[in-house]
Amino acid sequence: MQKQTKAYLLTLIAVTFWGTAASAFKIALQYVTPYLLLFYSALVSTIALFIIIILQGKVSQLFNITLTQIGKAALLGFLNPFLYYTVLFKAYSLLPGQIAMALNYGWPLALALLSVPILKQTLSRAQLIAVVISFCGAIIIATKGQFAGFNEVSKLGLVLAFGSTIIWALFWLFNARDGLDPVTKLFSGFCFGLIYSVLFSPLFDGLHLPDVRALLPLLYIGLFEMGITFVLWLTALELSSTAARVGNLIYISPFLSLIFLRIIIGEEIHFATFLGLLLIVGSILFQEMAAKKVNTL
Repeated sequence: MQKQTKAYLLTLIAVTFWGTAASAFKIALQYVTPYLLLFYSALVSTIALFIIIILQGKVSQLFNITLTQIGKAALLGFLNPFLYYTVLFKAYSLLPGQIAMALNYGWPLALALLSVPILKQTLSRAQLIAVVISFCGAIIIATKGQFAGFNEVSKLGLVLAFGSTIIWALFWLFNARDGLDPVTKLFSGFCFGLIYSVLFSPLFDGLHLPDVRALLPLLYIGLFEMGITFVLWLTALELSSTAARVGNLIYISPFLSLIFLRIIIGEEIHFATFLGLLLIVGSILFQEMAAKKVNTL
């Protein structure tokens, strides 16, 4: 099998797993609190990442991490998995899966906006247009296409869903290359994330053994939303001749999520959700194409 074919195959596997994430979240949240979902899924993911590091023969890298890299891992681990999933899972517990999922996919636009104050970048005309289109899409999703529908959804849930996009964007802004292997870096961050989840657990009714019915969803989320799928994605990027050839396939994921939410959870998918998601994804692709056009001039 050619490298590019392998890259496409791994990308489609990753996209499919990420597409099932929203349904897995909703199932798990029937049996555990959002905070327990964070702790146990992050624990599973951390163990899985450590096993992957062993299989890849990269354990020695863990003993060569500098103090600067440890400090950075502490920051990144606070953002992801700790803060990001604490906020995201709470949003999923308050909102229909389709709304929480669709709003969460607006993070690339949050990244563009945050790049202005943090990286001192300026927004291009294309980025401004993309932000406006994405915002319109978010409004359509939140209101179900009718402003009267705004009263039917949790306001706190909406705030948390939007907040998760900001946290995820901040994570990627601070996740600049520092010479550390990506999987090792993610593992280090998750170790700190687990520490934070234990330290802050008294604020969230503490930690205890989960309902046995939650075990399978917790394992699935830890392995295929947080852990192994990330490694599949990285491998696909390495095998692909260009990142762009597999990068845009990631936007299939939210539409797969709608299908799985309908089939597995039984959610009635509103046309407004599909339309709003189409606007958000379309605005992101528009922004990327505009940036490529500028770079080729």
